[in-house]
Amino acid sequence: MASVNVYLTFNGDCEAAFNFYKSVFGGDFPYIGKFKDMPPSYDNSQTLSESDGEKIMHVTLPISKETCLMGSDTAGEWSPKLIQGNNYSVSINTESKEEADKLFNGLSAGGQITMPLANTFWGAYFGMFIDKFGINWMVNFDEAPAV
Repeated sequence: MASVNVYLTFNGDCEAAFNFYKSVFGGDFPYIGKFKDMPPSYDNSQTLSESDGEKIMHVTLPISKETCLMGSDTAGEWSPKLIQGNNYSVSINTESKEEADKLFNGLSAGGQITMPLANTFWGAYFGMFIDKFGINWMVNFDEAPAV
């Protein structure tokens, strides 16, 4: 059975926001990474500015046994597309690639795929889309789930 979480997008203040959320919810970040930490084949280092490199690529904050708050900053070509009020996604974590394919293909029908499902450098099978109602979605299957 898939789990659902909220994914928040920021324009440069993701780290400050998540440190605030951490001060309220408690806990620790199992992962926090910056755009400059991406492998060279992914980061388009010629187009990524030094300030964009310092922005958060991904952060996770567990807030209960079942739920995580996740987020990132926008950087590079994505920055101008951020609109406050539409800066969130519904993130689905699946138990198999087959479930990921089924949910991705079903929910994206009639919408716009912004990142096709594919294996990623962080070890997940991952994709993103905007459904036909304008809702942002992320579908993720962790090949090697964190312990």
